[in-house]
Amino acid sequence: MLFRFVNDLDRRFHFEEAKAHCDIPCGIYDPHAALIGALTVIRMIDLMNELKNTHAPDSLEYQNSLARYILVKEEHAEQVKHEVRVIFGDYFKKDHVAQHPEIPELVHKIHQAVSKARQTADRAQAMDLLDKVNRFAE
Repeated sequence: MLFRFVNDLDRRFHFEEAKAHCDIPCGIYDPHAALIGALTVIRMIDLMNELKNTHAPDSLEYQNSLARYILVKEEHAEQVKHEVRVIFGDYFKKDHVAQHPEIPELVHKIHQAVSKARQTADRAQAMDLLDKVNRFAE
């Protein structure tokens, strides 16, 4: 019913037709969310390390905070993967890859670095992830 209404309006007023070659207007793909995600992974690892110095490991406060930091680290690591996957899958076309042939391998390395950052609480692993996401952003 709505389609008929809009179609009738179009026949009467002759709306200008819009065309697009992708899901959303070009220029919207930005790796900022992936960068924030990688930075958050680093921050959660820092907070987990600080927690060791401020609370006894058997205290409820320690266990509660540690669980929350791990959850946030996991969520943001997954966000990095998601954002990079979407940009790579939706934005990069053959001509982009031809101009930047390292992109497919870099995307693969980012996904591996996300997995390492999730598996550990190693700040160096998280920094490696950030370095790779920064390269992707360039």
